Amino acid sequence: MSTAFDAEGAAANYAGVWGQRIGFGHSPVLLIVDFVRAYTEIDSPLYAPGVAPAVEATRGLLSMCRTLGLPVVHTKVAHTAPGFDDGGTWVRKAPVLKCFSDPRLAQVCEGVEPIDTEVIIVKQYASAFFGTSLSSLLLSRGIDTIILTGCTTSGCIRATAVDGVQHGLRVIVPRECVGDRHAAPHASNLFDIDSKYGDVMSQVDVMAHLRGGGGGRGEVLG
Repeated sequence: MSTAFDAEGAAANYAGVWGQRIGFGHSPVLLIVDFVRAYTEIDSPLYAPGVAPAVEATRGLLSMCRTLGLPVVHTKVAHTAPGFDDGGTWVRKAPVLKCFSDPRLAQVCEGVEPIDTEVIIVKQYASAFFGTSLSSLLLSRGIDTIILTGCTTSGCIRATAVDGVQHGLRVIVPRECVGDRHAAPHASNLFDIDSKYGDVMSQVDVMAHLRGGGGGRGEVLG
């Protein structure tokens, strides 16, 4: 049996069972997950070739959201406990995560840096929700939709999408704005997110929706 992701076969298998579209709600936030140089520097152990294009694509979306006055939240990974104990079992499973302690690799990628009015959530695990104040922040702002960008698709993006829908949020993923280190897990996780946890859309369609004022209208996109 082939181990490559068969998108056509998966779509046929899921048809009529998974894949309902949910669309935007009334109040979206742009969530930028872990766009740091650990994923874009070729000498980094976490280097993921698909991330730099995702950073580039997100720059335009970020600029639009700022122009429209939509809230923007960034996340980054940071461990402060001795021996990376605040990373728990995940760091033991994936000790490569210790590279975030390198100040150079922990730097936010150029063009998507937070500005003073934007919140930065510090996390130690894959999901932007787990062990952080993100859920409370979004609830206090009346947010019902997260536009989810960042990396990696098969790790922090998937985990955040799952937790997002479990917190009662609509999850929108602009496919060009997320990236991974390998095409197969990137594609399979986008398929799974779109099937079960949110809507995967083109960046162009997301921006067109926001440009048309759709961020405040709650249309369901089919």
